[in-house]
Amino acid sequence: EHLRAQIPSLQARWEPHIGVNVSEVRIKRMKTRWGSCNIRTRRIWLSLALAKKSAACLEYVFVHELVHLIERGHGKRFKQLMDGFLPEWRGLKAELND
Repeated sequence: EHLRAQIPSLQARWEPHIGVNVSEVRIKRMKTRWGSCNIRTRRIWLSLALAKKSAACLEYVFVHELVHLIERGHGKRFKQLMDGFLPEWRGLKAELND
């Protein structure tokens, strides 16, 4: 419920800023990922384990998945987009994976 309560404000802030819309955001237990997205259905999944992390880490994962709706892979363009939208993303990624 803690995670679910934060999703509407993240959507309201980031969807218009990035210029994408998601059809649905769901939460589930994930063993190896913090999040994932289905580009075709525009659905984002967030890991339940994010409840143990800071709000900034949740925001990073959410933005990361939204950017995948623009750029599928993790190549140069993806990193440029992340730098533009969330310049501190590399530090948040390190915090998340500590």
